[in-house]
Amino acid sequence: MMLHRHGHDPGHSHGHAPDHAPANYGRAFAVGVSLNLGFVLVEGTAGLASGSISLVADAGHNLSDVLGLLMAWAAYALSARPASRRFTYGLRSSSILAALLNAILLLGACGAITLAAVQRFLEPAPIVSNMVILVAAIGILVNLGTALLFLRGRHNDLNIRGAFLHMSADAAVSAGVLGGGLLVARTGLLWIDPAISLIIVAVIVGGTWGLFRDSLRLSLQGVPGGIDADEVEERLGALPGVAAVHHVHIWPMSTTEVALTAHMVMPQGADDEFLADTARLMETEFGIGHATFQVERGECADDRDCDDPHHGEGRRHQHQHH
Repeated sequence: MMLHRHGHDPGHSHGHAPDHAPANYGRAFAVGVSLNLGFVLVEGTAGLASGSISLVADAGHNLSDVLGLLMAWAAYALSARPASRRFTYGLRSSSILAALLNAILLLGACGAITLAAVQRFLEPAPIVSNMVILVAAIGILVNLGTALLFLRGRHNDLNIRGAFLHMSADAAVSAGVLGGGLLVARTGLLWIDPAISLIIVAVIVGGTWGLFRDSLRLSLQGVPGGIDADEVEERLGALPGVAAVHHVHIWPMSTTEVALTAHMVMPQGADDEFLADTARLMETEFGIGHATFQVERGECADDRDCDDPHHGEGRRHQHQHH
């Protein structure tokens, strides 16, 4: 007889809402979007009036960040919606898509800034340095203040990390624009303005690449960073009574939640306490909060039997859900 058990720790809450309070980050998104949208209008107008390509480029970058914040905000709200018959996991994975789109948007903005800077190298033009310096200083305050709203959650949620990186990158851009304005005012060298823009682009790309790589991996249901699949399998295989482990799958349910399914060959079977303890172990040691185990009361003759998805067909199956 083969016994299949899908075990979740009954003592552990499997709430599907994000771990952080939606009201807190909802307010942060609202403040961030409002501040940055207002600043985009001011900066874009000032950039055109002053003739500063770096200021106009920064305004365009800020506009992309407003769109990025709106996407992250929407995904954050969708991720809190309950599961349904059509979306049995809810819409939590929307946070992964938002993080990926945020990264793509940032990289696209860098391409636009680079193009504008190259054009200004070819066609130098004077700028009104005092206006550039003033607007850039305001930009530093706006973007840094918005970034601080997402400081706490940047390590635990890739979507929040995307918002934080967006705002931090904007603060860096504004600082670069301010520095460029000061240097142009002091030296009169017009090439400094587009040169600063290219340096800023390099900084943003360097900070965004990790977000792009991580969000792309999660969108393809890859094992989240910080979790070693081999280590998880070895840990399960070392549990008392476990003869073999196979069909181990680990994937992200959202930017904050991880799920696991695994088949464990246990000739003596397993009780509810074992399943609950194992689920608790996965969360404590690996941060996997949604673990499902299938216990097989049989033995694998060799690895091929364990790898064979039809292994054990024809035997009696008993399913018990926890």
